[in-house]
Amino acid sequence: MIVDRRDLEKLLERLSREARDPRAGVFGPESMLWRINRESIAFLGGGRAALLQLAHPYVAHAIEQHSQTKSDLLGRFVRTFDNMFALVFGDLDSALRSARRVHAYHGTIKGQIDEDVGPFARGHAYAANTLPALLWVQATLIHTSVQVFELVIRPLSRWEKDAYYEDSKKFGFLFAIPEDAAPPDWPAFERYVEDMFAPGSPIVVGRPAREMAHFLMQPPKPGMGPFMSWYSTMTAALLPERIRDEYGLHVGERERAVFRGSIETLRRVYPRLPAPVRYLPAYNDALRRIAAERPTSLERLISGVWDRLARANRPHPRDRGHGKPGHAATPST
Repeated sequence: MIVDRRDLEKLLERLSREARDPRAGVFGPESMLWRINRESIAFLGGGRAALLQLAHPYVAHAIEQHSQTKSDLLGRFVRTFDNMFALVFGDLDSALRSARRVHAYHGTIKGQIDEDVGPFARGHAYAANTLPALLWVQATLIHTSVQVFELVIRPLSRWEKDAYYEDSKKFGFLFAIPEDAAPPDWPAFERYVEDMFAPGSPIVVGRPAREMAHFLMQPPKPGMGPFMSWYSTMTAALLPERIRDEYGLHVGERERAVFRGSIETLRRVYPRLPAPVRYLPAYNDALRRIAAERPTSLERLISGVWDRLARANRPHPRDRGHGKPGHAATPST
């Protein structure tokens, strides 16, 4: 099933009706979505979410055939999170505009799978706005966010997971994913993810996924080799075993020791970071917007760095016809 603009508008109308404070957007500071997604440590799971998404042949072929990721990795990263932050932390108008923009772009992403992979034969037609693919992309974000939060910060209660999942279903509305298409509750969601991790599911790593994964784990700039080596190890260790094996990633005793040591260090250090560093600039900006407060000097510094990156990597007006708004889900799609 392919979702269209009418499907999206019905769900956006519902979000508009249910919004308590348009300044707080779709969710607001009391939501579990803000409490979990405000954490900058979520970037630790970015590689995992990206590789899980690429393991869906629709996603891998769409990126290979339509994306600028290889030619503009940093720009795509920044534009992706520009949209993501607007959807999660923006005011209501910003969130709805971003949802329409991303949906319109996804509507142009269509093609054919060029290999026999999993249940899909060469020549099988795909579209980015296909409901099962959208559902999987969102699932990778939900599952990874909870995994990283619990690894580094603290375990979540069943109530917190239920609340986070209910918020995440509302986040799915921004991509035209209807409520009845998603697993009904957290336990059902976990069963869905485990089924997708199991052999025989549509989640199979094909050629484009392996090639893109190799590219994504290369240092984007000179001098970043040690960091990317560490980040690749962390990403591989976070992946489920079958998917990791299909990517050809190795996790032996050395890698497991690096992973354990890194998590132990993060558990000690990360919770002690000051709020402007620990929490995402978009979250801090949203709190100030709601309270009509001015930013601190540290908040201005951090937001300024992100804003400069965003401005430097937005398409020039003369290239607007070729610019991509970026997938609002992950930096690598």
